[in-house]
Amino acid sequence: MNTGEQTIATLIYGDKNFHSEILKYLPPEENFNFFLLEAEPEKLIPALKEKNIRILLLPYPGELASLLEILKKVKNFDPLLEIIIIGRELDTESKVQLLNQGASIYVETPLSPEILQGVFKQIRKKFSIRRATFQLEKKLEKKYSFYGIVSKNPAMLEIFSLIEKIANHFTTILITGETGTGKEMIARAIRQLCATANKELVICDCTAIPENLFESELFGYKKGAFTGATHDKIGLFEMANQGMIFLDEIGELPLSIQAKLLRVIEYHEFRPLGSSQTKKVKVKIIAATSRNLRQEVKQNRFREDLFHRLNKIEIHLPPLRERPDDIPLLVRHFLEKFNHKFDKSIKGVSRNVQKLFLKYDWPGNIRELENVLERAALVASRDFIDLADLPEYLQNYFPLKSKKSPFAHHELASLDEMEKEYITYLLNKTNFNLRKTAQILSISRTTLYHKLKKYNIPLNR
Repeated sequence: MNTGEQTIATLIYGDKNFHSEILKYLPPEENFNFFLLEAEPEKLIPALKEKNIRILLLPYPGELASLLEILKKVKNFDPLLEIIIIGRELDTESKVQLLNQGASIYVETPLSPEILQGVFKQIRKKFSIRRATFQLEKKLEKKYSFYGIVSKNPAMLEIFSLIEKIANHFTTILITGETGTGKEMIARAIRQLCATANKELVICDCTAIPENLFESELFGYKKGAFTGATHDKIGLFEMANQGMIFLDEIGELPLSIQAKLLRVIEYHEFRPLGSSQTKKVKVKIIAATSRNLRQEVKQNRFREDLFHRLNKIEIHLPPLRERPDDIPLLVRHFLEKFNHKFDKSIKGVSRNVQKLFLKYDWPGNIRELENVLERAALVASRDFIDLADLPEYLQNYFPLKSKKSPFAHHELASLDEMEKEYITYLLNKTNFNLRKTAQILSISRTTLYHKLKKYNIPLNR
């Protein structure tokens, strides 16, 4: 977006009389780049797109419905567009309708240079604030970036601090958390902080290895060990010697291989398949799982002794739904990445998308958010991402569509009753976190306090 000292693309849409009238009162052209367009509806949206218009001037034609229809189309195309409407004196109700539909300001005739230039000065100031906010957010992203991981969430900042303390002092680390929370990113951060960072992190995805191939993949084999073994093969542990191995989804390991892994941890040695000799290794092991390994131990699906060996230090990553304060940072981080990948210049997401992202539960966590933004960045035709750019399941998403909706038992209810029940529902879902509840509701905490008092909702659990 052109803001601040840069020229701002401005489109004057109307007949020739409107053009000539406006041109008499416009501000200096070094601040704005003006374009004229005859009042032809089919040409308006293409012109906005082609010229990257940031300000649109529209005449009031005397018919409110037609102007509201134009505003709707324009705002659907670009919610961030500033729209100035110029016309005769208008009643308050009609002005409110225009402003609610997306107009920035209604300027009544007769015009004067002071009035119109004052309006442009106000809009230019808004753009400057928007640009300053954008730059500040970029600085904050750098401040809260930790070896490629972006977060300002207190729980994540504690994890960053813990990683710095333990990276060089433990030979086994267990990372837990739901799928998509960034466990591999944490492992890579540990590698960069570790004295063994001169060696690549060897990655083993335990979900991708057939059960009968685990031993040969991890420990290698000798020529002739089985039919088809025509040469020696080095296993992943030997590849990671003097370095680090990341065992992703370690809960998938068969019990027989868990015993062999335990020996590597305890005695720093293993025996390749088909070999009579052991090999010594010095390897830091980082294991990760989305399973509850304690429960797996109770059900005899995971060795208790191996669990305790791995669990000397546990790093638990919170799901994205518990760190909504990170979503704006992550959005900016990923958009910067995909702008580079797709050679685009997407500045951000619309307010509707912002609200949706904060309300959605993100069952796939950060990985799902990244995939959504990659797809949206690829298909977006403008310099921001709107609802239409998102996958269909998100376009149709609304939290209360669930069968578990707190209002499912109400056939008829007043708005106050529904609001009270929804606030109570959210308080319970967020463990009475007022900041998070207010954020989901898109209101301030002060407003939330007033509603709690109004509906007599207790603050204790």
